[in-house]
Amino acid sequence: MAEVQVNDRSKGSKKNGRIGIKVDMTPMVDLGFLLITFFLFSTNFSKPNVMDLGLPAKGPIDRESVIDYRNSITFILGKDGKVYYYQDERKNLNDKSLKEVSFDRAQVAKTIESAKANAPKKENFTVIIKPADDSQYKTLVDMLDELAITKSEHYGISEMNDKEKDLYEKKNQ
Repeated sequence: MAEVQVNDRSKGSKKNGRIGIKVDMTPMVDLGFLLITFFLFSTNFSKPNVMDLGLPAKGPIDRESVIDYRNSITFILGKDGKVYYYQDERKNLNDKSLKEVSFDRAQVAKTIESAKANAPKKENFTVIIKPADDSQYKTLVDMLDELAITKSEHYGISEMNDKEKDLYEKKNQ
């Protein structure tokens, strides 16, 4: 532990000698390592939750691919977790075609399943997700979870065009 070293000054000099104290730090270091190992073993190491995101394979990009509106559904993610969808051509898009749906009681999943059932080519059915500027990240993650639940393999995340932005603004007023 701590030792006191006394210098023997009997040989003439009468200075006020200091008593040297030498502290042994070994027990303190042992205690530090014991505390570190205790906290390492007592904490829960959680694995990060990772979502599998299917990305297209690298290769030439086909710019001419056109998605038939009957073979796709478009979701617009709004603020406060609101979700709107339409299944119509862009030129025919109006207030009546943009409908609101919520994540309650798996309504989004039912909407995707019913649109997929009415699609002419079910193997090419595509879900298009368009988050608004004021949407939350949680809503996008919930939407991707719904796509995983419904086993929708073809989906894309895109920006809203001007007509969609105008309709979204009207719906949120």
